[in-house]
Amino acid sequence: MKRVISLCFLAVFGLCTLAAADKAEGFWKSIDETGKVTAAWNIYQKDGVLFGKIVTVPGQLDTKIADACLPSYKGFPVPGEVNKMTVVNTPFIYGLKMKSEGVWQGGNIIDPKEGKLYQCKITFRAADGKKYKSDMLEMRGEIGLGIGRSQLWERSSEAEVETLRK
Repeated sequence: MKRVISLCFLAVFGLCTLAAADKAEGFWKSIDETGKVTAAWNIYQKDGVLFGKIVTVPGQLDTKIADACLPSYKGFPVPGEVNKMTVVNTPFIYGLKMKSEGVWQGGNIIDPKEGKLYQCKITFRAADGKKYKSDMLEMRGEIGLGIGRSQLWERSSEAEVETLRK
């Protein structure tokens, strides 16, 4: 009987662990090289795959259409023509698979300003008080063969995102 109870406990604990949010999930601010916030993102999992949607772009209406994008991209997770979708609430980060906790790869990111598609890797960087003063998300976009660039995004909150809408 004790063994059955122990197995049940382990099964429930395992399911809870699988359902727990990864450190990469949540609200993040993309910041350019001048320190300006370029967008607020919501990074989330669905069926074990990581996605990211722009929640708002400071100084831009949420109804702006991603008209620089192509009509379609291989593997894009939403039906319809991408160049007719809004910049906000479209999953421009998609298809990433977990390599380890906080590390995702094998997916794509679309730059809605230019419509360019890049291979995407995401790595959570915990605040350490030295190199990382706060939790950061390293976003890496590549064209292939490791050629690309990384950008550090800062952890945000839903409340802060609302202030960026103004």
